[in-house]
Amino acid sequence: MLQIQTFDARAGGNVIYKALAHPLAAEAIARLHADIEGPLAVYDPDGIADALFALYPRPVDAVFVHDVMQVGQVRAGLTAQALIELPASRARTVLVAAFDGRRAAERIAHLLPPEARLITLDDARLPDALLSNGSRYLDKLNFATNFAFFRDADGLSTRLVSANYWSNYGATAVRLWLRLFDGDGAELATWTEDVPAGPGGFSIDSRAVRERFGLGPFTGQLFIHAIGAAGHDVVKYALDTYASENGASLSCTHDANAWPSDRFAGLPAPRPDERVILWLQNSHAVPIPAGTVALDRMGAESPVTLPREVGPFATVAMDVADYLPDLHWPAQIELRAGRHVVRPRYEVTRGDRVRIAHVNVERDNLRPDPGIARLPDPLGRGYLLPFPVLARERFRSIVQPTPMALCQTSMPLRLDVFDTAGRQVHSQFLGNLPRNHDLALDFDTIDVAEGHAELVYDFRDGGEADGWLHALFRYEDRRSGHVAESSFGAHIFNTVMTYKDEPQSYAGPPPGLSTRLFLRLGSGRRHSFAVLIYPASADWHAQSSTTLQLHDGTGRMIAEAPLAIACRGSALVEPHRIFDPALLESAGAEGYVLIRDTTCRLFGYHGLMDDAGGFSLDHMFGF
Repeated sequence: MLQIQTFDARAGGNVIYKALAHPLAAEAIARLHADIEGPLAVYDPDGIADALFALYPRPVDAVFVHDVMQVGQVRAGLTAQALIELPASRARTVLVAAFDGRRAAERIAHLLPPEARLITLDDARLPDALLSNGSRYLDKLNFATNFAFFRDADGLSTRLVSANYWSNYGATAVRLWLRLFDGDGAELATWTEDVPAGPGGFSIDSRAVRERFGLGPFTGQLFIHAIGAAGHDVVKYALDTYASENGASLSCTHDANAWPSDRFAGLPAPRPDERVILWLQNSHAVPIPAGTVALDRMGAESPVTLPREVGPFATVAMDVADYLPDLHWPAQIELRAGRHVVRPRYEVTRGDRVRIAHVNVERDNLRPDPGIARLPDPLGRGYLLPFPVLARERFRSIVQPTPMALCQTSMPLRLDVFDTAGRQVHSQFLGNLPRNHDLALDFDTIDVAEGHAELVYDFRDGGEADGWLHALFRYEDRRSGHVAESSFGAHIFNTVMTYKDEPQSYAGPPPGLSTRLFLRLGSGRRHSFAVLIYPASADWHAQSSTTLQLHDGTGRMIAEAPLAIACRGSALVEPHRIFDPALLESAGAEGYVLIRDTTCRLFGYHGLMDDAGGFSLDHMFGF
């Protein structure tokens, strides 16, 4: 497993990791390494030597620290020595493992061994033109970055869609620095794009990129760096995969969560008539060694490894049947990735239709929280995981709880089902599920025409909870056979009382009691839709006071429509049925609907539909 910290409160989130892992930093550090004359001594004032040499391996002869409490710790595989011992090291090069390292370098200049050269990581800084805050390099806004699965091959194309939400926080000129890698990790293209000055929408289409740069077919990844960001250091987007020649395939996935994890979960085993491919994409400039990545049936603890190396920034297709040939739905698969990749995508082929969805980060830093079983009455049902039950006449809906933390050996769950008007129509105890359960509940067994359901904790048979409750939601069109799926986790919703960091807020401390959700518009023969859910852990306002705000590509609001959703109810929102066609045409291809509510926190799932029975679905993002 890579010895990297993706979260570090001292440095502000995962900013040091992102500063080291940036593709341009990778190029600069490679040049820095090539220019080092050994022996090499490293002064590690900020505790980043492990991450630096995990991502960019090279021999190190000694490591020094100034904190006496850190002397004797293992750094970069060596025992850290007291800084005062540096003069006796015989080093020819001394590296200060720090950005903005000039002061640290000046502090130790008199301790250098004879004829030693002093260097810092300032030689690996991004160009000033790529910084949002030039006065502080390790500002998280300088690394508003993310990866996207990006493909234009085999009749399938991808389109990334988002909006300049940074403008809502004061950003005045945002640009995107973009680098496209092919399947071997080679650079196909690097370019910049401006986004609208206001809160306008934007998109990046693989077909347009391919034409612009004269590229052949590719399946790889797109690195995205927002320059001039404010408020948010994460690049949020929806990614559509569609059949570029009017075929049947259509799917949508959410942004990639820009941090690597040791394990991921929520990967379904294939049905007998399906093929499931995991797209493994190396997020770093260091190869993934053979035998590092593995697939395992959830809870089995019998991982089967990938026997080959994966090159820097390369993409590998792993057919799960090659590793777990006897495993079929509803079994679940765990991915062990050793912190080499951000949230991967998986692709399911069934007949002539292909769909893509994502796995989720499996937490290794959680422990069971006994307080969840004792939540006070003002928090009502506590943690809820809401998801749509699509119109039964046309769609089959299935839910499968998914363990998403290493500590989850039991999942004590109940299913509460509500119609669109917020009336509870069904409640069912699912049991205290083991980690390796194979429950997949089909809503054809429940008498509800349309609405939503919520997974909640229920301790009647014991069990433990940690708040990181997840599930996979699968929807099948009874007419066309098209399938879409999504996954998400639980939160406490719509109560003024708080527990730890819940109910979460998009901005500021909890409780989160407002809504800003992004719904892109459709194009051509595909129209967009969203299922909005008003979940409530405890009683809240009887109805939402929701506004659907239609924006054009510059971010200008050109129309709005009111919407009232009953507490614990839901609503299907289809912009082409709400707004006049002339208004939608005026909004343009980059237009979108902003779903606003200052009285409650809504949760939603969005996608596209076409007349051929294709549809996509994933959870919405807000800002």
